[in-house]
Amino acid sequence: MRPFSLLIPLAAACGLAHAQDATLLVASRIHTGDPDQPVVEAIAWDASGRVLAAGTAKELALRFPDAGRHDAGDATVVPGLVDAHAHLMNLGYALLSADLVDAASKEEVIARLQAFEATLPEGAWLLGRGWDQNDWPGKAFPTAADLDAAFPDRPVWLERIDGHAGWANSAALRAVDKDLSGTWQPEGGRILRDDAGQATGVFIDTAARLVDAVMPRPDDALRAEALARALEAAVAHGLTGVHDMGVSLDDLRLMRRFADAGRLPLRISAYANGDAAALDVLCAMGPYEHGSGRLAMRGVKFYVDGALGSRGAALIEDYSDEPGHRGLLVTEPAAYAAGVAKARDCGIQPASHAIGDRGNRIVLDTYAAALGDRAGGDHRWRVEHAQVVHRDDLPRFASLKVIASMQPTHATSDMPWAEARIGRERLYGAYAWQRLHALGVPLALGSDFPVESVDPRLGLYSAVTRADREGEPSGGWLPDQRLSPDQALAGFTAGAAFASFDDADIGRLAPGFRADFVVLDADPLAVDAARLPEMKVISTWVDGKPVFTAD
Repeated sequence: MRPFSLLIPLAAACGLAHAQDATLLVASRIHTGDPDQPVVEAIAWDASGRVLAAGTAKELALRFPDAGRHDAGDATVVPGLVDAHAHLMNLGYALLSADLVDAASKEEVIARLQAFEATLPEGAWLLGRGWDQNDWPGKAFPTAADLDAAFPDRPVWLERIDGHAGWANSAALRAVDKDLSGTWQPEGGRILRDDAGQATGVFIDTAARLVDAVMPRPDDALRAEALARALEAAVAHGLTGVHDMGVSLDDLRLMRRFADAGRLPLRISAYANGDAAALDVLCAMGPYEHGSGRLAMRGVKFYVDGALGSRGAALIEDYSDEPGHRGLLVTEPAAYAAGVAKARDCGIQPASHAIGDRGNRIVLDTYAAALGDRAGGDHRWRVEHAQVVHRDDLPRFASLKVIASMQPTHATSDMPWAEARIGRERLYGAYAWQRLHALGVPLALGSDFPVESVDPRLGLYSAVTRADREGEPSGGWLPDQRLSPDQALAGFTAGAAFASFDDADIGRLAPGFRADFVVLDADPLAVDAARLPEMKVISTWVDGKPVFTAD
């Protein structure tokens, strides 16, 4: 299906470009991602930002004698890093709220909130993100009472690190226009209650909408500020592209305004937020692409289940640490199947969030039914996270030719408690990168920011070590699933590009591809793994122009 709003044609064929229009970059080593020419000293690109040639510095200097020249010295250049699963607006909002990531106790959470509250006007809600009860003594979920002494009157609403649960104080609970007591539960969600049937203050998955619905809505200025901050953070960490999962029609319009104004420093491959207004527009008008090449919406993201950390991931058998509980289905299977069929019929690529083994099985069963005889074609339907997969279902990823869109830092964040959640046996198909790779399943790597850090260097580190920043456990957790440095880099470049149908444009530094690249002070394919998170991003380039330069 032809994209709508494609305002400009592709650049003229690279061979027709004039030498005086060229720009030349020389570096100690340039990893091109091109198997025919994997390492070069120089690349040249034209005025439109497409690569003309790659080779030795001497050769390209002779071919393009009038080219502008950038000398990166001893630095290493890699193709632009693309986060294959992220949430830009959520990152922006997180940067505008209290940061609770890595808080080691409820007391530390409250101390951070009190410091942030000093910046707020009277009557404003106190918002934060990033708490994780698994990091606290006892690992128990918090309650409203834990917040009430410090914040008796101001409503407080705190999003869990995984984005699949929220924690409210009593002032926020009073704002909810619904009786929260009893035994009822919202479809696809869970309200935690005490023995008397009273809400404790924690709302999981769709239950969080009860509090979200009474919060003040962000105005246009705040939404624009959130997007601007997220974009700035992304390029500063070396990202040249993001697959933004679950984008509303209003947020797409905001991104389009940024693109119209030349304010998108990277490429956004947006995925619509389920069977809603954005998908309806795509079905009516076809896949969307902005003329700048910086914004597109050709896919739709569906939610199937919740997250493992909040015990919302849908499991085939009980949670090992909560007998009788098997997680949540955020979307009823029949409604999910209808959404997938709608996307298929509209020529829109489905991407489905599935974390538990039951969630993944539902996705695979739904894809198999929807694809039918077309399962062997180049459809590139995606499974987002593919975090815990039943061993019998691993080969189905290959037979259905689906893409596993996975986040390496999830494994290293979850490893302290994952076995307690699901037991040793189910770990066989958990975070099983090499098992899927060995089956020939394409891997697209990302972070799920702001669930994890926006920094792709941490993703590269987690992928090759499966260890925390202190190197523990020695040798890595479930070490047979570690990726090689080449595999990890490919997942953030060519693999991500393939997953969004951009593999003819980005993911490599070869003639005809866009000159998207990152200049680093070390070689991620050769440096000691412990140094990966500390590599310096010297500069980030998109379309042959710097969009970030370090001080």
